[in-house]
Amino acid sequence: MANTPTQQGRLESSIRALGGIWDPARGMTILRDTGFDPTEKYVRRIYRDLADAGLLTKIQDRPVQYRTTEQLH
Repeated sequence: MANTPTQQGRLESSIRALGGIWDPARGMTILRDTGFDPTEKYVRRIYRDLADAGLLTKIQDRPVQYRTTEQLH
């Protein structure tokens, strides 16, 4: 199962493809639609990791929201 996509990988792909504003509910919906059952806390951690990698920028603390930083095709 080495080719099994991770939750972070699925969410990152969706963020790159869709762009825009991301809150935990949007991330949870994406992951549920792809067969995962994430918690809000886990999605927030993925967002922090992706922000550290430069894909997202935090634009609001409460409720938390991120915006994509990369130019999309």
